[in-house]
Amino acid sequence: MANAPLTTPPLRDFIDRHEKLFVLTGAGCSTNSGIPDYRDSHGNWKRTQPVNFQAFMSEDRTRRRYWARSLIGWRRFGRARPNDAHHALARLEANGRCGMLLTQNVDRLHQSAGHRQVIDLHGRLDLVRCMGCGEKTPRSEFQETLGRANADWLTLDAADAPDGDADLEHADFSSFTVPACEACGGILKPDVVFFGENVPRDIVAAAQDHLAQADAMLIVGSSLMVYSGFRFVQAAAHRQIPIAAVNLGRTRADDLLTLKVEERCEAALAFLL
Repeated sequence: MANAPLTTPPLRDFIDRHEKLFVLTGAGCSTNSGIPDYRDSHGNWKRTQPVNFQAFMSEDRTRRRYWARSLIGWRRFGRARPNDAHHALARLEANGRCGMLLTQNVDRLHQSAGHRQVIDLHGRLDLVRCMGCGEKTPRSEFQETLGRANADWLTLDAADAPDGDADLEHADFSSFTVPACEACGGILKPDVVFFGENVPRDIVAAAQDHLAQADAMLIVGSSLMVYSGFRFVQAAAHRQIPIAAVNLGRTRADDLLTLKVEERCEAALAFLL
């Protein structure tokens, strides 16, 4: 594995040599937009693990805790804007070098930057889905519903946590009201893949199809500690196509990489702008 800790020319050369890149992005791509990431430079959790799907679906107290924290966290998350890393990758696509971008992020910032061919591997936080009837509601609209039902909570503030969460420590969530689906009374959940929940098969299949057509893979801002993303690196290695990664710190795929650039995403990709 080649290392290029503080320089971009090797990455430029890597991109120049390949005409159809499959790009995989993670939380490190969005940290400069004010969205915290989950893991440190060693790939370890910085905080308690995110909410578990089974707990969310089966426990009222887990849903109250999740939506109370989300009520506070969404106010800043919903205003996040693309940074230079998103714009650089959009430029890469506009130049015809990116066949598909697969993102583990749920913030839709790649799309906001103008990227057109994007697969949201873990869903999108700007939608709320009823687990009963399947009806989807814009998260901004549900924010208003949550606020009306919990007016006293709107005066609270807390530090940002990843993916629209907020660090409301030691709060008593028992009084928080979680509205049900207006159409069927079902449980409302953000339209994202929680821990313990499977990525839809059609999403995985679509990503695999695009990877099969790529001549190289570029990873941007991901430690790849979650298998749902790491499996695509394994597939690229199985095909024996070159793999480059831009990430601060260790990744799960370090032994599979052709090139690794340990630099902030927006700095490493600045040459594309």
